[in-house]
Amino acid sequence: MNAIPSTLNSPSIPLERLGFDIDGVVADIMTTFLDMAQEHGPHTFSYDDITTFYLEECLGLDPRVIAALIRELIDRPHELPVNPFPHAVPVLSRLAEEVPLVFVTARDRPEPIQLWLNRTLAPVPSRSIWVMATGDPDTKLHYLRAHAIEYFVEDRLETCFDLARAGITPIVFAQPWNRQPHPFLEVQGWPELAGLLFEDMGKATKINLKIYP
Repeated sequence: MNAIPSTLNSPSIPLERLGFDIDGVVADIMTTFLDMAQEHGPHTFSYDDITTFYLEECLGLDPRVIAALIRELIDRPHELPVNPFPHAVPVLSRLAEEVPLVFVTARDRPEPIQLWLNRTLAPVPSRSIWVMATGDPDTKLHYLRAHAIEYFVEDRLETCFDLARAGITPIVFAQPWNRQPHPFLEVQGWPELAGLLFEDMGKATKINLKIYP
């Protein structure tokens, strides 16, 4: 197995080489999923119970219900009450003043989430919001290389390891489903990410680092 480079030092990130995942990083899709699941019967699990992407393993829901809800979230996020994570909009709006926003998602088509982003990031011109849908998290690398992306904000830890082996620096957006040890830069939310991106925010926020054994 190829060695995974350590990223223990906060890099100076060239903003034009930065990209973002959407679900679990910009869009709080799991909260909406849990709210929709209530329609199929009351449940007692919470956001913190989502400890893996294999939802049937951690939530105990019928796989057919999970598949149907995920399909709805893929096909019509712009029609559902999907909220951005706190502070995502002002940070992305500020970033868009300097460079286009590049989003690479494992969704199988870009149009619905592009509509959601255009509405959510209303201060940002639509021409500055670029969305690429790969259909598979394992194919994100191709799109990132094609657009010269060197830093990528991602919540799926498996993808982070794949990108790191290929020379792209992942920044882990902390979520209950990525709480395993790793050697990557990690942010707890958008204020911490802003501290990485903008000099005037500098070290105002603490960047948490984990070391993979």
